[in-house]
Amino acid sequence: MKENVLKLGQLASVRSGDKGNHANVGVVACSPAAYELLVKELTAERVERFFASLQPRRVQRYELPKVLALNFVLEDVLAGGASLSLRIDTQGKLLGTAMLELEIPAPAEFLRTVT
Repeated sequence: MKENVLKLGQLASVRSGDKGNHANVGVVACSPAAYELLVKELTAERVERFFASLQPRRVQRYELPKVLALNFVLEDVLAGGASLSLRIDTQGKLLGTAMLELEIPAPAEFLRTVT
């Protein structure tokens, strides 16, 4: 693993699914400190770059601080959605699993608290 980097799966759990041709990815931090780091580093732009090969039209991020969560809506990412797409994952169920591998920059002092 790269120095000063954590995988999202070390900081949070995820759940994903479809809304027509769009996908939702919910990210729930494992602690308040992890949530603060994710608010800073897990931007809509970072998620859009991570899923660039799927060509989302836009990625929006919504913050849910009372439940230590972020919700991402990836617009037009499912190649037409469940009834039209020829992709293996037509409902976006695996997007969350894939996102667990996304690398998050972390300050050295934060790394000492989780490793």
